Amino acid sequence: MSAYLQQFAERFASLDGANLGTLENLYSEDITFRDPLHHIQGLPALRAYFEQLYANATDIRYVFLSADEVSPGQGYLRWTLQFRHPRLASGRQISLQGCSCLHWRDRVHFHQDYFDAGALIYEHLPIMGGAIRWLKGRLA
Repeated sequence: MSAYLQQFAERFASLDGANLGTLENLYSEDITFRDPLHHIQGLPALRAYFEQLYANATDIRYVFLSADEVSPGQGYLRWTLQFRHPRLASGRQISLQGCSCLHWRDRVHFHQDYFDAGALIYEHLPIMGGAIRWLKGRLA
């Protein structure tokens, strides 16, 4: 793992609702953050996103599994996210695998997460979750 990605992963994994001021050490002011559910532009908007995330979910933990720096200032982190949300899966722990594409100079200015949105949310909703799990079973 490159030194930059190792340091980023360690700092990111230590984030919680009480230390979101450290986001400015990880991300540039003009950060573009994307995932299957969001497109966020700018550090203030990213901080608001994380404030909401940590206010609604508990026991949030990222485990970084691997990293690859494909060229100077560009790389990928593969991770597992574990968390609990009172309105998903009856509050039980949810585990989600994903990958982050990062572009950086001194700090990250582009962050795109790739993950299965259904595995994150829809499969854990009371009515929709059963239908999605049934459909996945039929397609497999």
